[in-house]
Amino acid sequence: MTYSDTLKARLPLSLYVHIPFCETKCPYCDFNTYANIDSLISGYVTALNREVRLWGDILGHPAVATVFIGGGTPSYLPEDCLVGLMQSIDEAFEIRSGAEVTLEANPDDVNKEKLSAYLKVGVNRLSIGVQALEDRLLTILGRRHSAADAANAYHIAREAGFENVNLDLMYGLPHQSIGDWDGTLSAVSALAPDHVSMYCLTLESGTPMEQWVGTGSLPNPDPDLAADMYLMAQDKMHCGGLRHYEISNWAVPGKESRHNLTYWRNESYLGVGPGAHSYLGNYRFFNLKSPRVYVKKLGGSDSSYPDTSISLLGNNGWVNENVLTQIPVVESVDFVDRRLQMAETMMMGMRLEEGISNVTFLGRFGETPFEVYGDIIGQLTDDGLVIVNDGVVRLTGMGKLLGNEVFGSFLENDS
Repeated sequence: MTYSDTLKARLPLSLYVHIPFCETKCPYCDFNTYANIDSLISGYVTALNREVRLWGDILGHPAVATVFIGGGTPSYLPEDCLVGLMQSIDEAFEIRSGAEVTLEANPDDVNKEKLSAYLKVGVNRLSIGVQALEDRLLTILGRRHSAADAANAYHIAREAGFENVNLDLMYGLPHQSIGDWDGTLSAVSALAPDHVSMYCLTLESGTPMEQWVGTGSLPNPDPDLAADMYLMAQDKMHCGGLRHYEISNWAVPGKESRHNLTYWRNESYLGVGPGAHSYLGNYRFFNLKSPRVYVKKLGGSDSSYPDTSISLLGNNGWVNENVLTQIPVVESVDFVDRRLQMAETMMMGMRLEEGISNVTFLGRFGETPFEVYGDIIGQLTDDGLVIVNDGVVRLTGMGKLLGNEVFGSFLENDS
């Protein structure tokens, strides 16, 4: 069997593509995104397409089951840039039939012509950054759209032909009342999206919003109120027919985010673009963060890249560390040993309603979670944070509220 055949015989990858451009930077955001660098867009798209093709060559054009184009604001890019990007991905990888291909969009970037073009090149899932459905809260969040714009974007997506639409929401916001949240949840339920993601506001270090709260310009979010909002969301989504399949995500059965399930199941994924993270075999690595340096690094001659004609397969089933260090935009490479893989599999998998199965864990690591983490699972069970049933460990309702405490217990054991 050739090297290329060996790669293609494995489970398909998930591919993340990072778009770092935004028209404006939201004050709560600490992602690797930038406003006012539009002059880089043309060169960036060329560099990104080049990295996509480079990885396709290095990995032997492997199968891809999911693609997620995120950011930043992918919908902010000119339409032809995204069309060209999808063509590069299609040439570099074997996109499986029925693959889930997601694109993140801001409501005010959405129009039927643009969305129709996305559908034609294979994008079949749209994730709309709604965040809130009260205009005053959207102003606090620094969002460019109104509540009416958000609802209109959803309707346009349906009219364009999207049959899988996610809406992103935030709760625990400054000046957000339980009544505000109730209204948002009711309005979202009335739209009947296929998927809803809800995240509690986190005041990230160095962001303008953290500074505003620190100076008293905005009130400090109330964690007890946020917990009440989370419980309300559970009830509202259940009544709307959406299944709570992950701590922060609800979906119509069969419309769960297959791309994000790759992360939560601690499976292999490749990230391209500045700051993008990857996890292949026993290695976790990430790209340099600066879009400007990224463009410069990928502007060199082909001779500066790994020789893709030789066998690049390492004992981890993907690539060896030597190849990773030759890729000009890879900034850091870390080896993930078996013990850490087990801890991370527990930590991520516990986020899911499906929990951690004895059978699945044993098949992957040769030991059951009870053999490795029996004392921890026992203590978490006594504390009412997890429940064990038929060889599966799952979070309880209280465990979902105190998830970080549960997850941390497995990492602490690994240290």
